[in-house]
Amino acid sequence: MKSKIVVLCVVFAVLSAAVMAAEVIKKGPEKITLDGGSKGMIHFPHRNHQNNLGDCKICHSIFPQKLGIIKKLKAEGKLKKKRVMNNCRGCHRKLVKQGKKAGPTSCRKCHSK
Repeated sequence: MKSKIVVLCVVFAVLSAAVMAAEVIKKGPEKITLDGGSKGMIHFPHRNHQNNLGDCKICHSIFPQKLGIIKKLKAEGKLKKKRVMNNCRGCHRKLVKQGKKAGPTSCRKCHSK
């Protein structure tokens, strides 16, 4: 009987670990670096945005979840140069107007050379 309980506990622990690992994988990287063009790279707190927004489509309706997609879409003329920036800054400004904590609203706060 004790061995069955031990086996069940081990199975439960393994399943719990798998669920937690799947949750981390689902959320994506904690931070990513985006090509910010001539103004410099953008060190983007990805996980923070996922946790605060809760809906990936808010950003990923503009561009798919693929490495280097922003640069590629710009090169193909499918994404206007400042569309991503306007989306980010617009959201941050909206939060500020609502009196909520928000990310940067100026260029230098996101772009770093």
